Amino acid sequence: MTVKKNCDLDGKKGLILGIANEDSIAYGCAKAFRSLGADLAITYLNIKAKPFVEPLAKSLDAPIFVPCDVREKGQLEAVFESISEKWGTLDFVVHSIAFAPREDLHGRVVDCSQEGFSLAMDVSCHSFIRVARLAEPLMKNGGSLFTMSFYGAEKVVEHYNLMGPVKAALEASVRYMAHELGPKGIRVYAISPGPVRTRAASGIDRFDELMNRAAERAPVNKLLSIDDVGMATAMLATDAAKLITGVTQYIDGGYHILG
Repeated sequence: MTVKKNCDLDGKKGLILGIANEDSIAYGCAKAFRSLGADLAITYLNIKAKPFVEPLAKSLDAPIFVPCDVREKGQLEAVFESISEKWGTLDFVVHSIAFAPREDLHGRVVDCSQEGFSLAMDVSCHSFIRVARLAEPLMKNGGSLFTMSFYGAEKVVEHYNLMGPVKAALEASVRYMAHELGPKGIRVYAISPGPVRTRAASGIDRFDELMNRAAERAPVNKLLSIDDVGMATAMLATDAAKLITGVTQYIDGGYHILG
């Protein structure tokens, strides 16, 4: 019974940021957290995205469904205000948000614009820091914070370009945040999936080649799904992982061990 209790999320409350459609990694995470018993707050980017996300939120019985564009002043704060009013507490957050202007993403790092680099850092990295700051007072009994990274943060991955340095900053932020929030029982993780075909990934030049190479070289010789990422992430939010924090958790069939 103790083992089972340590591996469920019954009664836990969590926020999922970044669902764009049914192929999103964030949606895979949402399904997994819900399957373990958690209640979810779901956000959508804007009015254009709402019709794609709302049916998914309904399928997850999400009692909180609100807009959130981290570039719009006050929207992220409004999300946490809704959670505070509805629940008064929070146990986990999944931050699956990233963006870089196409012209900067498709060019060399040395050629990226200051504006493009700043925007990519703000949306993809600093927004996670803001999430942690807003979540902290609601995590009265501890909790867990997750953000999505990629192997290109550690090694050069062709065509990942600008997002490599941005994700490296994100992973470093995870380590420092884990150190700062650990005394309050709040764990922080960077999740690093292998290539997954999502709308965001489609913006990376020659992404199909990257997926094929990963499938060929990974020790398990196959690509992962959003459900694989989701369940592994959800398990880290359970008490079974209460002494794990500050890590970059690879979910890539072992691809990262090949160098």
